[in-house]
Amino acid sequence: MSPEERPDRNLAIEIMRATESAALAAARWQGRGEKVNGDQAAVDAMRKMLDTVHMDGTVIIGEGEKDEAPMLYNGEHVGTGEPPKVDIAVDPIDGTRLLAEGRPGSLAVLAAAEDGAMFDPGPCVYMEKLVVAGEAKDAVDLDRPLEGNLDAIARASGKEVRDLTVIMLDRDRHEDAKRAVREAGARLQLITDGDVAAGVLAAWDERPEIDLLYGIGGTPEGVSLACAIKAVDGYMLGRLWPRSDSERQAAVDGGYDLESILTADDLVSGDDAFFACTGITPGQLVSGVTFDPHGAVTESLVMRSKSGTVRTIRARHRFTKLRQYASVDY
Repeated sequence: MSPEERPDRNLAIEIMRATESAALAAARWQGRGEKVNGDQAAVDAMRKMLDTVHMDGTVIIGEGEKDEAPMLYNGEHVGTGEPPKVDIAVDPIDGTRLLAEGRPGSLAVLAAAEDGAMFDPGPCVYMEKLVVAGEAKDAVDLDRPLEGNLDAIARASGKEVRDLTVIMLDRDRHEDAKRAVREAGARLQLITDGDVAAGVLAAWDERPEIDLLYGIGGTPEGVSLACAIKAVDGYMLGRLWPRSDSERQAAVDGGYDLESILTADDLVSGDDAFFACTGITPGQLVSGVTFDPHGAVTESLVMRSKSGTVRTIRARHRFTKLRQYASVDY
């Protein structure tokens, strides 16, 4: 990438407008039990706003293939087409089921990085993940039993194991891991969906309520999460986790090393990564959308790895003004 094509501004602030739009559109579907309609509303709003951003973006981590629109598909070009050239990871709703069921924790998520920086997981939809704050990065090992990692994290953080909090997706595949956490004496917080917010909380030393994210979750979410982790100087280890023999063979045929341990730098290379998320339903990381007679209020996080700047942005949206010119139906 030539110097004039490098991101010379904080794209995270600009792509945040797309996460805000997605959150506002999706929030109307909270608790209505309609996952598809909620997701479509978020995708439509995100796409329209992304196309106003001055960038030449290519979706590397999307939600669907081209013939399965309205998803933002892998390979789709977004933005105005002007420099800089950037890779884009999109998740219009991280926690679609949470939104449909009216549960806490759903987010609209977007991440960006320099052209060619994002890891393409190919056929591997899932990966094993371990995320901690930067102070514990030399203490953890994905090949070590969970109990050993908890002991090492406790020493690195100056806490006792019983004061550590582990966050994990509540899945049958995690029964052994849940048992290990409980037997070690640590605290366990189970979530039904949405491990992006959980990973940010585990990596961010200014939010000490979570000490460790562990478990098998989405690889696309892992790439988006890596952008945030690089901004807060957290630490992440991951390993691709094929769901079946056929997926394993497809990965091997595609040249993927299934034993390799990946770091955030492997998932997103370079030093200029951007991350933005906006709460849809109320959550630990950011507040959800609230409506009032004048419009709505959103809360977002905006991060840039190059500067290490993290912004929390609470925005007031006045629909009487927005509806005069916005292409999104608020």
